[in-house]
Amino acid sequence: MLILVANPLTLVGVVLVATVVLAALLADLIAPFPDHRGAVVDFVNFNKPPSVAYIMGTDVVGRDLFSRILYAYRISLLMAVVVLAIAVPIGVALGLVAGYLGGRWEYGLMRLTDIFLAIPPLVLALSILGVMKPTLLNGMIAVTAMWWPWYTRLVYNITRGEKAEGYVLAAEVTGASRFHIMFREILPNCIPALVTKMTLDAGFVILIASSLSFLGLGVQAPTPDLGSMVAEGARYLPDQWWLSVFPGLAILVAVFGFNLVGDGMRDILGGDR
Repeated sequence: MLILVANPLTLVGVVLVATVVLAALLADLIAPFPDHRGAVVDFVNFNKPPSVAYIMGTDVVGRDLFSRILYAYRISLLMAVVVLAIAVPIGVALGLVAGYLGGRWEYGLMRLTDIFLAIPPLVLALSILGVMKPTLLNGMIAVTAMWWPWYTRLVYNITRGEKAEGYVLAAEVTGASRFHIMFREILPNCIPALVTKMTLDAGFVILIASSLSFLGLGVQAPTPDLGSMVAEGARYLPDQWWLSVFPGLAILVAVFGFNLVGDGMRDILGGDR
């Protein structure tokens, strides 16, 4: 904690991330109109600008924008958690195998990784969702498919350097299994770099997911999603500016917060590789 206080930017990032997480977790308690997360219509109050009653205004069917942003944070954080929970283990396992075993394993796995890395991430996700129904689950699958290669490449590079170290050679001499060496000896030395990258990637996953929703390939209405809210509000600029500005700022806060925390974690853990 003292290290965080010593770095003001990291502390700002922690505050922003904590605010986003608490807003998502406590949305039922904080949201002034919790039922507005669904298919609610209130034409009496549609397109209301920010006011005391609606601090961020209302959308084109009269739903409170602040309430919908709180619930949209739940979707964004869920996307980040699920994508990283799947992509990281896959990428780590493949990177360890390729880096430590070498030979055909290295050639096959790293060429497969290079193929995925050669395709622009957003283009790959769009291609996958182009043949699938745009849902939250399919969005997670599409983003996961574009994310694991980065962890494979990261762990592969670390493993290639670590496998020549004395502690690895000592484990080999004592007859330790390959599985033990990879996951009990080498993997712990990858943790600092992995933690740093995961923290940074959480913000980027939210940004990519919002981009897919902006294009109509993410979470579908009436479920609140930051990207789709920005896309809908963009049609009414500049008159109803709040419809896209506030969801856009919500994305900015989340991404900026995770990036600041990631930079701080890199300094603290020395995870810069």
